Amino acid sequence: MSEVRVRIAPSPSGNLHVGTARTALFNYLFAKKNNGKFVLRIEDTDAERTSQAYIDNIFDSLKALGLNWDEGPDVGGPYGPYTQSERFDIYPKYVQELLDKGFAYECFCTPEELEAEKEEATQNKKAYVYSKKCENLTDEEKEKLRAEGRKPAIRFNIAKAQKAFHNSSMLTFDDLVKGELHMDTDLLGDFVIMKSNGSPTYNFAVVIDDMLMKISHVIRGEDHISNTFKQILIFEALGAEVPHFGHLGMILAPDRSKLSKRHGATAVSEFVEKGYLTDALINFVALLGWSPSDGQEIKTVDEIAQDFRIGEISSSNSIFEYDKLNWMNSHYIKMLPIEELKERLKPYLTQYDLTELSDEQYTRMVEVTREPLTLLSDITDAVPYFFGNSVEIEPEVQTDVLDTDVSQQVLKEFAKQAENWEFEEENLHEKLEAFRGYFKEQGIKPKVTMWAIRAAVTGRTRGADMTAILAILGKDKVLKRVNTAIKQTV
Repeated sequence: MSEVRVRIAPSPSGNLHVGTARTALFNYLFAKKNNGKFVLRIEDTDAERTSQAYIDNIFDSLKALGLNWDEGPDVGGPYGPYTQSERFDIYPKYVQELLDKGFAYECFCTPEELEAEKEEATQNKKAYVYSKKCENLTDEEKEKLRAEGRKPAIRFNIAKAQKAFHNSSMLTFDDLVKGELHMDTDLLGDFVIMKSNGSPTYNFAVVIDDMLMKISHVIRGEDHISNTFKQILIFEALGAEVPHFGHLGMILAPDRSKLSKRHGATAVSEFVEKGYLTDALINFVALLGWSPSDGQEIKTVDEIAQDFRIGEISSSNSIFEYDKLNWMNSHYIKMLPIEELKERLKPYLTQYDLTELSDEQYTRMVEVTREPLTLLSDITDAVPYFFGNSVEIEPEVQTDVLDTDVSQQVLKEFAKQAENWEFEEENLHEKLEAFRGYFKEQGIKPKVTMWAIRAAVTGRTRGADMTAILAILGKDKVLKRVNTAIKQTV
């Protein structure tokens, strides 16, 4: 195959998992690196688990990550349809071809008979392999079984295919990631390629789709390795060119177990909802099993694509380090242009009345609160004191700070002096410096002085730059809050 063509073929039985996103990314990077085509195919043959909502989620998540496909259900292409359920009329032709070539046969076994075979294997402590009892049925025997109302499934004949193309039960292929892989195909057993209801199984449908869509490279998770041996034989039996295969290690949680919801977000949409930037997420995911040649971890998709080489992907499993993702996301938040950040934060500020702030005030609020943000959603808890006339005081702040004699002295003096201040940031900086100096001469530490003011104005003892806070809130709000915090004595 002269043209590089890769595909991502998710099943819409759930939201797009971050592991599938990594597979999509590596396919996308490989296509981009080799001037190839990136194809999206929806494998929705499991009707019971398929949902349009999940299909939409796949589309939205991949687009959010910037992984735009060249061919797919929504954009079309020369080898459609790109939704598997719309391709059911394609598969019978190739089933018949395998039957005619002797690489497949009808199986009339009932579920009960197959279960009995499995039970016998279990009792004998052997791995179950289909007995091939239907391989050599005569036409007369088949007709008799049909007369009983039995509808046959179609099984692939492993032994005949292996003998025809490899003259041995051992099958070997060179994996793009893991190197040379082997399997004794006698262990696979004659697997079903078409169910008795006429629907194709995964291993058959995916081969036909990859063949007809001229897929040159199949890059996917290592959980598909056993499937790959089956699929190679089907490709060969159909006389089709076998794609190059590469299998990625698993993504594990920090505790080395399978990544699941108990560890945190796992779907791309969940990360986005929590306030992860897609640029950070795609950058992080790219490093799960791959390292840039220059050691520089912060890279754009285009920069990653330029450096990407599939042979450099680690064959080992990767650890999904949430702490590292958080660090990377924080970095990307800091790098966002302020106007873009303002817009990105608005969905997390809906509980506040942004009309209380001018655009200038809102801009300044974002500037002084962005530094500690790990997630965009962190802004929700970082800014409540910028809104409303009153402020909620944390209980420990009330008792440990505001109720002390020193704080009360500071607040009374602040209320007195601030009446004559201009609440411009530059002016406030000078005034606060002098104010701290005034109390320092009385033996009160500057940080204690500022704790009192911050506690009264924000209800907290830490947060954004105090000068900026005072300027954004304005004199009236500040003094109202300070006077509220001053104990009234008779």
